[in-house]
Amino acid sequence: MRNLDIRFFHFWRRHSFSNGMDKFLRFYTRLGDGYVWTLVIAFLYLFYGKEALLLTVKHVIPAILVSLVLYWAIKLTVRRKRPFELLKSVNADVPPLDKYSFPSGHAMNNLAVGFTVFADAPGIGWIMIFMPVTWGLLRVYYGVHWLSDVIGGIILGLLSFWLGRIMYIIWQSYG
Repeated sequence: MRNLDIRFFHFWRRHSFSNGMDKFLRFYTRLGDGYVWTLVIAFLYLFYGKEALLLTVKHVIPAILVSLVLYWAIKLTVRRKRPFELLKSVNADVPPLDKYSFPSGHAMNNLAVGFTVFADAPGIGWIMIFMPVTWGLLRVYYGVHWLSDVIGGIILGLLSFWLGRIMYIIWQSYG
């Protein structure tokens, strides 16, 4: 896996973007730090109404709680070094949000929410699947993640969504 990660990393880094595109992609990647969710809330409210927004928020809470617990438990157990720490010729071109690489939180946590939005509002939810995947891949390009971090984040984000949905159903049956 490590060899594949390194090969993909170098392949991806060889493909550079123009200065203008690079500036836009750095901004776009930062949306994955949590800023995009304000827009999602506004779109849910505008296109689906207050009741749908509130239901989605109720569905998101257990998904993100599961995601954050899994994220920190795995991150602090695995303690995987980031590409810019292992490869001397690589710089972190965007700021990492924490110390360790696996799993990608931009993929995992945003997809836990994204899959929930997709389940509740597929008309706008598909973009909430697309964006975290591209954020993760761009964070490989910018030297702060490996491809397997992103793949792991995608799988764990989906798992967090499903476990969160199960928790919600159980919670509703007792409430």
